[in-house]
This record gives sequence, C-alpha cells and structure tokens, in this order.
Amino acid sequence: MAHDHSHAGHQHNHSSIKNIRVAFWLNTGFALLELVGGFYTNSVAIMSDALHDFGDSLSLGLAHYFEKKSTKQRDEDFSYGYKRFSLLGAFVNSIVLIVGSIFIIREAIDRILHPEPVNAKGMLILAIIGVTVNLIAMLRLSKGTSVNEKVVSLHFLEDVLGWVAVLIGSIVMMFYTVPILDPILSILIAAFILFNVYRNLKQAIPIMLQGIPENVDIKEIKKRILNIPGIINVHDLHTWTMDGQYNVMTLHVVLEQAFSMVQTDALKQEVRHELEHLNIQHLTIETELKDNPCVLKDC
Repeated sequence: MAHDHSHAGHQHNHSSIKNIRVAFWLNTGFALLELVGGFYTNSVAIMSDALHDFGDSLSLGLAHYFEKKSTKQRDEDFSYGYKRFSLLGAFVNSIVLIVGSIFIIREAIDRILHPEPVNAKGMLILAIIGVTVNLIAMLRLSKGTSVNEKVVSLHFLEDVLGWVAVLIGSIVMMFYTVPILDPILSILIAAFILFNVYRNLKQAIPIMLQGIPENVDIKEIKKRILNIPGIINVHDLHTWTMDGQYNVMTLHVVLEQAFSMVQTDALKQEVRHELEHLNIQHLTIETELKDNPCVLKDC
C-alpha cells in the first residue's frame, strides 16, 4: 500500500491567515469609527452597520482561529490533519452573514415605514472612508482560494456595497428629501449577499459530506491509470476533499501479472505521477492480481 502527501499548501495557508488577520483589524478599527460617526450624523443606519461590523469582527476572529488551526499537522485525534477546520470557519461566517442580512432587512423595513432625517454631509464623508477601507480588505481576501477566505470576503463585499448605497443616498439627500432611498438599497444589497452565501454553502456542504471534488475528473483518472502498461482494471475508487483544495483518493489497481516488489513500487510511482497532475494530493493505492478477487464486499 502506498501513500502520497503534498505539502505545497503550507504557503497558501500562511497567506490565508495573514489576509484574515489584516481584514480583522481593518474591520474592527472601522467599526469603532462608524460607532462615533453614527452618533455624530444621527444616522441609525450607520450605527446599525457599526453593530453589524462588530459582529463581522467576531466572525473574522473565528475565521482567523479556524484558518490557523487548519495548518496543524495530523495527530492521534485527526489522522488527516486539521484542514477541514478552515471549512468550519466558512460555516460560522455564513451563519453570521445570514443573521446580519436579516437584521439589515428588518431595520431597512422599519426605516421605510418611519423615515428619519440624517446629516447627509457627515454620511458622505463616512461613506467615502467606508468604501475605501472595505474595498481594500475585500480585494485582499478575494484573491484567496480557500472557501473560508471567499466567505470572509463576502463580509467586505457586503460592506462595500452598503457604503456605496450610503454614498449614493447621501449625495441624493443633499439635494432632495428622499430618506426612503437608503433602506431600499439596503434591502437589495442584503438580498444579493444572501444569494452569495447560498452559493458558498452550496460549495461547502458537498465537501463536508465527502462528495467528489469539483476539480477531480474521475473518468480521466481511470483513463490515465488504464493506459499504464501492466494495469488491466481499477476499482474501489474513492475520492473526497479536505477543504476544497487538498484532495484525497484511495483505489485498487488490478495487475495483469505478478510483479516483483521493485516493479510494483515503480508502477505505483507512475500512477502517483499521473494523478499529481489531476488534482490528487494524497493517494493510497492497493494492488491486486487479476485472478485474485477483491476482499472488500463493495468492490
């Protein structure tokens, strides 16, 4: 039985942790500024967004913890390591986004029914700062490839769009009395964020349920293996992913004839080499002879 391990993801994990840490401090610092600015402008929307951002900071802190936890190597508790903890962070952040979006929709409906005057000039200044800070954080995280980073970047996409809405609303309200504009835009933004959360959960849930990874082509894998001289069949093939990037596979190959240990090892190395180029990072191979039936019941 052969095992193949890839450690290429270490640098990526380190980058993910750094990105989330920077995002955490940007978000927390700006939430404090929002709280002060909300009182100054008498804007319930901005104060509500400050509370929302403090909730984001909590989820970002959890995301940082889970992403850092995911870099731990395997031990007696988790034989495949802690990579899936990154995915757990994505689930926690998705829940926070859903709750936050529902809160925004509820507040927006209340403001539609009971509009209040605000300091439009103060809102404009805060909106410019808000768009800038959150755009920097969002662009930094959007380059990440982990599910966790993608979900966290949605927090900042939500805030960027929210502040664009505040920016547009503040400019319009400097010339026209239409306080209903801001809550309408907020509802549209919240609906957009909920749609994106759904898309991320749609990606994350199959990973948790050990579905076949999206970037793994089973037919192509079997084709490549069967093209290797000496192999006449492949079965009991199972594949899943730890975090959407680190893919695991186990399989049985049936040999045409008995090989020496050196020849069998060379054949396994060839299979391993082929699958390395097909997004398989951890491979376990069992060899069998064509005249010997598989001992597993579900082969």
